[in-house]
Amino acid sequence: MTLRVLVVDDSAFARKVLRKVLSDAPGLEVVGTARDGLDALERVAELKPDVITLDLVMPSLDGPGFLRALAGMPGAPRVVVVSSAGTDSELAVAALQAGAVDLVHKPTALATDRLYELGAELVEKVRIAGGAVPHYATEQEAGASAPSARPLPSSSQKLLAVGTSTGGPQALTRLLSALPRDFPAPVVLALHIPAGYTEAVAKRLDSQSALEVVEASDGMELVPGRAVLARAGHHLKVARHGALNLARLDRHPLGTPHHPSVDVLFQSVAEVWGRDALGLVLTGMGEDGLQGARALRSAGGVVLTEAESSCVVYGMPRAVAEAGLSNGSAPLDDLVPLISRFV
Repeated sequence: MTLRVLVVDDSAFARKVLRKVLSDAPGLEVVGTARDGLDALERVAELKPDVITLDLVMPSLDGPGFLRALAGMPGAPRVVVVSSAGTDSELAVAALQAGAVDLVHKPTALATDRLYELGAELVEKVRIAGGAVPHYATEQEAGASAPSARPLPSSSQKLLAVGTSTGGPQALTRLLSALPRDFPAPVVLALHIPAGYTEAVAKRLDSQSALEVVEASDGMELVPGRAVLARAGHHLKVARHGALNLARLDRHPLGTPHHPSVDVLFQSVAEVWGRDALGLVLTGMGEDGLQGARALRSAGGVVLTEAESSCVVYGMPRAVAEAGLSNGSAPLDDLVPLISRFV
């Protein structure tokens, strides 16, 4: 099956490069380009593409505005965001929360031949998006906010560890916004996302959750009322120092496909928390989390998985469930009651 792709970017040079990169890949056909969000909406109606590559900073209608417009469109195409970290990072996170399937990091400013460096990653993520099931959020859902909680003393013996990839920012938004202010266990999160974006992800999640959500720093205390998000480019591990539960950042092991790795996080949690750990595997491509789930179960912990019906990509949860390692599976919005029974 050939995937029909629409390239949306306000730079003529970027449109030219991205068209060539995608057109040269087997199984992809660039059916058109658009110069801004309004133009893109017209092209979507006309061309009915399967996947869109989307720039964020555009005149007339920016990337997040374009995604909100897709929310009520039946059979809407999947969207892969092409973004630079830094000034674009908050917009990129807003786009992912609004329903974009994935994010490709743009290496430099638009007017440069280094855009060709996007090639392999962009093609891979466009193909993944072609098989994804997007969940576009309304403006109210994407902009919902909640008061932050004050972290509680480190008295809980339970820990919730969450791993996710494709579709993860939106899944984490829905999960964390449903957890109560007095949730009695620390939360640690591993999300596959390019370096430079996790601080913005944490800030957005913090504004939309009753929990305090922060990007991990080495030695940060893990306490109830706080969710700690792994910093992209590093593994997040957990440790105990006396009565304190701590987050640790580590670049080792180096050979994992992802930094952070859900496997590495879960294995660390299994070693420290054992039977008092709950692992949760949400939407994502691939099998990261499978070995970690095995470690958690071997240590007496519990593992839950997101059901296929709510996943953007049913890959990571499928691997865990089909290996017989899931203690329970439910759609995303029904997972909180299962979590609450454990903690």
